[in-house]
Amino acid sequence: MQKIICPKCSEVFQVDEAGYAAIVKQVRDREFAREIEQREAVAVQLAVTQTEQKKEQELHALQSRLETEAQNARADRQRTALENQLELEKQQRIIESLRSQLAAEREKTQTAVQLAMQDQKIRIQQLEGDLQHEKDDRRNQEQLLRQQHQRELEMKEEQLAQYRDFKARQSTKMIGESLEQHCLTEFNRIRMAAFPNAYFEKDNDARTGSKGDFIFRECAADGTELLSIMFEMKNEMDTTAVKHRNEDFFRELDKDRREKGCEYAVLVSLLEADSELYNGGIVDVSYKYPKMYVIRPQFFIPMITLLRNAAQNALQYRQELAVIRNQHIDISNFEADMNDFKEKFSRNYRLASEKFHKAIEEIDKTIDHLQKTKEALLSSENNLRLANSKAEDLSIKRLTRNNPTMAEKFAALKGQE
Repeated sequence: MQKIICPKCSEVFQVDEAGYAAIVKQVRDREFAREIEQREAVAVQLAVTQTEQKKEQELHALQSRLETEAQNARADRQRTALENQLELEKQQRIIESLRSQLAAEREKTQTAVQLAMQDQKIRIQQLEGDLQHEKDDRRNQEQLLRQQHQRELEMKEEQLAQYRDFKARQSTKMIGESLEQHCLTEFNRIRMAAFPNAYFEKDNDARTGSKGDFIFRECAADGTELLSIMFEMKNEMDTTAVKHRNEDFFRELDKDRREKGCEYAVLVSLLEADSELYNGGIVDVSYKYPKMYVIRPQFFIPMITLLRNAAQNALQYRQELAVIRNQHIDISNFEADMNDFKEKFSRNYRLASEKFHKAIEEIDKTIDHLQKTKEALLSSENNLRLANSKAEDLSIKRLTRNNPTMAEKFAALKGQE
């Protein structure tokens, strides 16, 4: 039992160990709780103090940073203001310089424009003077041309009058002969220069019942006929009552061309003087008669020249065709030689092939013979191997096994040794 004295009334209590332990535990728990509360209060106070100190430090740092940033901002604003002021002054200087340059260029441009206007005025004055001179020259030239044309017209009228008078004094036959003479004269004028080797004469052969007026023939250097033309000249008086047409003479001209062996037929005609068809130039009437043309006298020489050039080109083509024919003949000969070579080569190849097959057969026979020889040799080798094995298995015991006499002799020899 334990005795406990009350501190207030001094009364003594007796408690057992369990009660005492409970009282002690109660007291201890209270003291521990009070101590915990005190410590918690101290910890809370310390945390509050630390938090306040941290807040004050953060506030102080924030104030310092704000002051620093404010100072930096003020410095930046001052620097930016200074830079803007310097840039503004620079731009003002540039603007002043540009204004000066623009003013100088404006003055220069105005000066150049004034000079150009003065030069233009001078040029216009010169052009006006040149134009006036040109007008005067043109007027003079027109006047000279008018006078010259008037003189030429008068000369043509005189020639026409002479021609009419000439035709009036000619008969129909003389009119036709005058056109023939004109064509002959025109040809003879250039014969030696343009047609030195050509034949151009009157057609006097009337054995077939008709004849043309002129025949033109020309041969190449090798004697080949280059060109042949049958010419017919037709003319009539203006006062003739019955007017002929060019078509009236086509059939007879084509007949003369074929009978005289000419390639072309040309009608030199003054008939149908008002026809736009025949007055336009060379008229091809091959749609009615082959290789026939109608011309006016002024196209007589050009017509011969055109046909001659065409014939020369055709001659060139004929020569090239002849060369091609010769080449074709050479090719034919080459093909014949090649075919002959093929036949001979085929025959030799056939003979060689037969001999080759025969040689192959002989080789096959030889191979069969060698194969049999090989088999015989292999069989002989096997027999030799068996004989060798038997020889190796041979011994004195094996020899004397069934031979007592030889066994005694070998024993005696062994005893002597």
